[in-house]
Amino acid sequence: METKPFVEVMERVRTIEIPETFDMVVAIANGGIIPAAMINQRLGCEYHLLKLNLRDAMQNKLYDKPKLLAEIDFDFKGKRILLVDDRVKTGTTLEFAKELLSEAKLVKTLAVNGIADYCLYNETCFRFPWLV
Repeated sequence: METKPFVEVMERVRTIEIPETFDMVVAIANGGIIPAAMINQRLGCEYHLLKLNLRDAMQNKLYDKPKLLAEIDFDFKGKRILLVDDRVKTGTTLEFAKELLSEAKLVKTLAVNGIADYCLYNETCFRFPWLV
């Protein structure tokens, strides 16, 4: 599995078309932290973490459904949210996160790899350049 060059991923972050405006970027922690920080540099809005877990670092399922690991500690009601994760395999985590944020005005999704409202890649074998 070939690792994507960091500069290539950054160029996609810089050039992806995002016509909506958002009040906040919400990273699904832990995987979404780095890509959400990068996209937030571009959008310049509030930035928050939603601490969920479904899979381990090797992408093996840990639970039958995603788990909320920490209470939501930011006000999202009536806000327009861009929800960011690193990898979307089945969409289960994104759907759970959208349910948790259902009182938001709008929730759109962005994935580095996989299917979302916005995605940088959709490849079967993908290795993130920031993994050590």
